Amino acid sequence: MTAELGHFALILAFLVALVQAVVPLVGASRGWAGWMGLAAPAATVQFLLTAVAFGVLTLAFVRSDFSLALVVANSHSDKPLIYKITGVWGNHEGSMLLWVLILALFGAMVAWFGAGLPPALKARTLAIQSMIAAAFFAFILFTSNPFWRMAVAPLDGRDLNPLLQDPGLALHPPFLYLGYVGLSISFSFAIAALIEGRVDAAWARWVRPWTLAAWLFLTVGIGLGSWWAYYELGWGGFWFWDPVENASFMPWLLAAALLHSAIVVEKRESLKAWTILLAIMAFGFSLIGTFIVRSGVITSVHAFASDPTRGVFILAILGVTLGAALTLFALRAQDLQAKGVFGVVSRESALVMNNILLSVSALVVFVGTMWPLIVEVATDGERKISVGAPFFDLAFTPFAVALAILLPVGSMLPWKRARIGRALVRLWPALVLALALGALAWSVQTGRSALAPIGIALAAWVVAGAVTDLWARAGSGKDGFMASLGRLGRLPGADWGKAVAHTGFGLTIFGVATIIAWQVEDIRVARPGDSFPVGQYELTMDRVEEVQGPNYIALRGVFTARRDGREIATLTPEKRIYPVAGMPTTEAAIHETLARDLYVVLGDPQEGGGFAVRSYVKPFANWIWIGTIVMALGAALSLGDRRLRVAPGASRAPSRSPPVPGE
Repeated sequence: MTAELGHFALILAFLVALVQAVVPLVGASRGWAGWMGLAAPAATVQFLLTAVAFGVLTLAFVRSDFSLALVVANSHSDKPLIYKITGVWGNHEGSMLLWVLILALFGAMVAWFGAGLPPALKARTLAIQSMIAAAFFAFILFTSNPFWRMAVAPLDGRDLNPLLQDPGLALHPPFLYLGYVGLSISFSFAIAALIEGRVDAAWARWVRPWTLAAWLFLTVGIGLGSWWAYYELGWGGFWFWDPVENASFMPWLLAAALLHSAIVVEKRESLKAWTILLAIMAFGFSLIGTFIVRSGVITSVHAFASDPTRGVFILAILGVTLGAALTLFALRAQDLQAKGVFGVVSRESALVMNNILLSVSALVVFVGTMWPLIVEVATDGERKISVGAPFFDLAFTPFAVALAILLPVGSMLPWKRARIGRALVRLWPALVLALALGALAWSVQTGRSALAPIGIALAAWVVAGAVTDLWARAGSGKDGFMASLGRLGRLPGADWGKAVAHTGFGLTIFGVATIIAWQVEDIRVARPGDSFPVGQYELTMDRVEEVQGPNYIALRGVFTARRDGREIATLTPEKRIYPVAGMPTTEAAIHETLARDLYVVLGDPQEGGGFAVRSYVKPFANWIWIGTIVMALGAALSLGDRRLRVAPGASRAPSRSPPVPGE
């Protein structure tokens, strides 16, 4: 009976979404306050009903209710509780329910915290948000119902994919979905503004915190996914340019561009049309990512489903959503005239260049991801190609380098008109530091590529530039060091957030460049008692033993790591077998420090004795994820700026709409 309650709640949420999609929109067009007022309570009810459905499904997994087909396919009674819970979203149907739960949550949050919004804009935004929700409720109910009963309940389930039984994967999907789906609010605000025919500074102020929150969650989600792939898959890398990795990376790039362009709209009332287009495309790429993951058109270890019916349904949602949005954008483009005028050298121009670099890099990733599919369709399946890491590294890196060079200079330029020489004079200490560190890296390495010195120089340039910008905003010590230090503590959260986020970007550049350029790899067959060198370290395979886990059995290698004859760590990589799923996994052993990771993977037993062993020394690997955390912290600091919670245009009158009674 519990499952039927969840199913019924899902149907009611769908019906509420349909009402919310129509009634407030009609009310806003006619100026009927009562009809517009329905949007907020409907959004709350829709969220609560979806939360009930999600809670019921979670309870079924926790209780191991094998009368549900989804629980049978993705759980087992011996599985640890944490993985019973994460099994809820470790599959197609459950993850889609999480998708609409977050979609409904963001709509409800606009209802709860949007008291300062003009009634018409709020009603239209919630109606558009509910249209998206209604489409996905229909998708779940008609093609991906998580509450289907088994005709005969088995005694036990088939277990969750062993790769997903990991703490990193417990958190990765929820954060990723909070980012993916969070961009829907920016989209809804954009469409509501197009319907009104008005985009101004107040609109930009309202849309920025939602975009910032989505970008923050997406940053954390991508970072968690990269970290999981690094330590769990046993291949030693942090980014593979897998289609599903790219599917989350493209909206992240466009959301970053949207954040920067919205600042120009807010400060100078320029780039209005471009900002609206970015809001549409950022969420559009989130939908494209959903299509890639769930349609089966592209093969990936991350893919959830390969059902053509589901793929066609999602493609229809994508086509209707983007088609309608872009058509409306084309019809309203003439109403989005820019008011601010700025020079070629100005902060506005730097932000335009920033947007171009981010958007074109997203386009490059999109083309590389979809090109194999395009070729296969064009040749009717006769020709198949693959686009791998070498293409993406070569095509994407120039844009990342250009963005790193631009950031410190653009941050120092004033609005409207600027002199490039004045900004560079302030940045010369940062430039000297960057060049000195790059030269130092070049001098200490021998016979290696220029990647690490260039990456270190760029990282130092970005970080030192962020510090310089922050210090300049505090007065640069002109009124005394202590006075500037006091001003530094009083700077708005957005100023601190920008500097911290840019610093995180620089730290990530440092980690990526050094791990790629300086890592040491060793692959060999080793037997218990063998010792072998890996860079400056010596590894000894002490023994290989069989161990029993809660729902797996494993071969565990025990390795002792030494440096200069001194023991520094014991490493225990595992090769696990999950009997229920019949699937092996590799658990790397990693000894971590801020300066390097010592990374060991135990492979399969070899003919003639011994085991395949892969070992690496990965310099500064953790700086990649430290940089990601710092970027997310920067977004959080910006989100805490109280100016984002105070609407600048409380008296903003709606255009192209009849006056609302009582306003």
